Amino acid sequence: METLSITDKEFAQIRDFIYRKTGIAMGDSKKALVSGRLFKRLQHCGLRNFNEYFALITSGSFPKELQTAIDLLTTNETYFFREEKHFEFLKTQVLPAARRGGTYRVWSAACSSGEEPYSLAMLLADSLGGMEFDILASDISTRVLEKARRGLYPMERVERIPPEYLKRYCLRGTGEYDGMLLIEKQLRAKVRFEQVNLIAPMPDVGQFDLIFLRNVMIYFDMETKRQVVGQLLKALKPRGYFFIGHSESLMGVTDKLTMLRPSIYRHASAE
Repeated sequence: METLSITDKEFAQIRDFIYRKTGIAMGDSKKALVSGRLFKRLQHCGLRNFNEYFALITSGSFPKELQTAIDLLTTNETYFFREEKHFEFLKTQVLPAARRGGTYRVWSAACSSGEEPYSLAMLLADSLGGMEFDILASDISTRVLEKARRGLYPMERVERIPPEYLKRYCLRGTGEYDGMLLIEKQLRAKVRFEQVNLIAPMPDVGQFDLIFLRNVMIYFDMETKRQVVGQLLKALKPRGYFFIGHSESLMGVTDKLTMLRPSIYRHASAE
């Protein structure tokens, strides 16, 4: 069995189930993606069609396989210092005004394989003048979180890291890790990775000075956007900053944020 087409009914079942579990809305254009990413799991489980696979992951008896399916269908591409203007705004406008004393807290929601929170950690370590900080990095995918915790990346993934940060916060792999780069231990210790489903009840994560929710809302419908942003804003401190992707919009989503620049917002209770 080299290939297997997914029927419209099978696709609709899986699409609707993933929406209920994750809030991610997949249009008909994602049919080939779903078929391609799940086909090997059918083979692995010895199943004949996608209907049998759907029955398996929704039975409640195979939670690991359900998580594998979610991992395969929700993983998004990312890279270090993505959307550079956000980091420049933080460096020049936000972090110099950070109040000394206490701990500066950042949440990288939907962190994928870790490039975003590690980019933030480098910037904070460089810009806060020794002030304590910690970063919560969350994602629904356990697979990418496991990768992110290692902090180990192919060298070709790091071309956007500023040279001075490469020297200060990264280690070049040798031997079996030749061609790899490792985020240095002290910086990795500043980032805590946790599995969080953004459409589920929010865990008690405390309050944050800064929240990044970038390049994930493009997969949500309006109702889900409002639900997710509403939950995250409960964890944003007064005067806190909220960043979304440049291709995203909060129009019609919330009135509790004031836009400072496109994709950069501040809590409306700032005054």
